Amino acid sequence: MPTHQPPTLPAGGGLLLVDKPGGPTSHDVVGRARAVLRTRRVGHAGTLDPMATGLLVLAVDRSTRLLGRLALATKTYTATIRLGADTDTDDAEGAVIGGSDPAGVTTDHLDAGLARLTGALLQVPSSVSAIKVDGRRAYDRVRSGETVELAARPVTVSRFDRMGPPRSGAVGESGAVGPFLDVDVVVDCSTGTYIRALARDLGADLGVGGHLIALRRTAVGPFDISGAVDLFAEPEIDQPFADAVASAVIPAGAAARIAFGERVATPEERSDLRFGRPLPAEGRPGVYAVFDAPGGELLALVEESGGRARPVLVWQAAG
Repeated sequence: MPTHQPPTLPAGGGLLLVDKPGGPTSHDVVGRARAVLRTRRVGHAGTLDPMATGLLVLAVDRSTRLLGRLALATKTYTATIRLGADTDTDDAEGAVIGGSDPAGVTTDHLDAGLARLTGALLQVPSSVSAIKVDGRRAYDRVRSGETVELAARPVTVSRFDRMGPPRSGAVGESGAVGPFLDVDVVVDCSTGTYIRALARDLGADLGVGGHLIALRRTAVGPFDISGAVDLFAEPEIDQPFADAVASAVIPAGAAARIAFGERVATPEERSDLRFGRPLPAEGRPGVYAVFDAPGGELLALVEESGGRARPVLVWQAAG
C-alpha cells in the first residue's frame, strides 16, 4: 500500500517529461508515474524500447485528453551502431545472424553511408516492432515463431551524423562474436522512424552488417530531455519524492502553449469556444491553442477548415 499522500498537481494536470532508464518498458514508466502521483489518469505520447533511455512524454490527469493532439512529429536521438554483425532483432538483444569484418570501412565510407540514409526514405521497420499485423503486434508474431515481413513506409531523416571517430573492437569484447566497429551518431527524424532499422540499413549499405547497441531519445517535438525527471531515482516512494515529481508537471495551459502555439480570443470568441462554436480563421496550419488572454488560461484546441477555426478539443466548456 502507498505510504505517501497524493501530491498536489496543477489544475487539469499537465505533461510530465520523464528520463527513462534502460530496462523498464514504457508501460512500466506509466505504472511508476501512477504510483508516484497516486492517480490512474496517466498516459504516454509514444513508446521507447526497454533497452532505450531518454525522453518519454507523459500526460497526467485531465491532460490525457491532449495526447491525441500533441504535435510531436519530430524526434532526436543519440545512438551507437555496431558494424560487423546483423542480429535478428536489429539490436543488441537479438542473436547474431550474419556480418563480416568491418576493418575496411573508413570514415569516408561511413559518412557517405550516413548521407545516403538522410532525407526522405522508404524504410522497412524491424520485424520485432510494435506494428500490428492482422491485429497482432509484429514482435508477438516473431516471438511465436512466425516470419514477419513488414511493408516499407515513408519516413524523413533530416540529420544522421557521426559524432567523433569510430571505435574498433575484437572478438569477445562487449559480447561481440567477431571484429566490430562502433559508431556514435545523432539522428533527427520524423515520428515512425526506427533507429534500429537505420543501424541495420547502414550495415547493409556498407556491406558488413550492423545493429543498434545503444539508444537515447533527447527530444520529442518541442520538448527536450533537460527538464525530464527520473521516476526510478528513489527505490521507495516517499512524500518528498512524490512532491518533487508533481512539481515537475508542466501545467496543461503552458504545455499547450509550447506544443501548439498561442492565439488569444476576444470576449465574444471566448463564449463561442465554450459552446463549441467555430472562430474566424487566421490562416494557421494544423492544430493550435486558443487562450483567454496573453499568457492566460487554455480555452480550446482548434483546426482551420472551410474558412473557420473549428474546435477539436474544448478545454473550458460552458457550465
